[in-house]
Amino acid sequence: MHNLHSAIETNFHDSISGYYFVELDPTKRETKFGHKREYSWLWALCAMFEATNEVEKVDQNADLVDGIFNNIQHYYDPAPPVPGYGEYIVKLNKGQRYYDDNQWIGIAGLEIYERTGDTTYLDLGKAMYDFMMTAYDTKLGGGLYWRENDFESKNTCSNGPGVIVALKMYKATNKQAYLDTALMIYNWTNEKLQTPTGLFYDNIKTEDESIGKAIYSYNTGTMLQSNVYLYEITGDEKYLKEAIKLADSSLEYFYGNGQFRDGYWFNAVLLRGYQHLLKHHKDLKYILGFKKALDKALTEDKSDKGLFASNGSTYNLVEHGGMLEILARFTHLEDNYDLGNSK
Repeated sequence: MHNLHSAIETNFHDSISGYYFVELDPTKRETKFGHKREYSWLWALCAMFEATNEVEKVDQNADLVDGIFNNIQHYYDPAPPVPGYGEYIVKLNKGQRYYDDNQWIGIAGLEIYERTGDTTYLDLGKAMYDFMMTAYDTKLGGGLYWRENDFESKNTCSNGPGVIVALKMYKATNKQAYLDTALMIYNWTNEKLQTPTGLFYDNIKTEDESIGKAIYSYNTGTMLQSNVYLYEITGDEKYLKEAIKLADSSLEYFYGNGQFRDGYWFNAVLLRGYQHLLKHHKDLKYILGFKKALDKALTEDKSDKGLFASNGSTYNLVEHGGMLEILARFTHLEDNYDLGNSK
């Protein structure tokens, strides 16, 4: 965990500008809205924000999240109807605002508030909730759009984390309106986007209600963890049973072949659900199945820089933030559970 964090700071953090790179290879940096983007888009900073919070949980001497949060302020866009964070450094190239990016920031902020009591991060969670609710309308019966001013689809990646933001705001404030919102989005997502096997499709198109049938680990992860939170808040066993169902379906689908099916950061989000479920369902099979894939990645994908690569191409900052979060979470898991040796 510490070695990877050092490698990320050495390679991805630009000491001259203070910004982060998302790609180390300049030829892989995107051009969007007519501008070459040398530095990181917001999503990668979201991954680092979440990861550094997990590092601080297991290393009390680490002092990392405030630095990432300060870096994220370069993406702050106060435009109406509600302030939020844009996809790129505002003064360089404004871009769009993605609801899921802001939700990941809100989730991490509320995690930090729960851990530290710092109300700066409760205020951040509230701001991210307010921004995400501008994504709601009644087309298709409800649900949240994926990005601002784009009404093409409503996605699991903006609804699953939306449930968690609302639930964490309810836990922080005990205001019923947050729980009502969470249940409204939760029920809509299950109705519109859950697969027959209990996983989740990527999106539903607003024009014709066609389904984008890609299945990613992070979408199951947010809905799994939503069920765990709902069980804790309501005490209703149906939510725990649903969480176990999602864990069982995802274990076979994503880890049945002993390797990660999709990116590290996507898997980090599913790991959050597995780790949270352990509080109420003590079966370690989900963590051990995940660990086999993690061990394979650690064995085969590490580069001589201490980073991660495939076919000679270094992964971007999103994936490194995801792996950093995974390693921090496994630091905690190995301290508290006997994981044995699953290699």
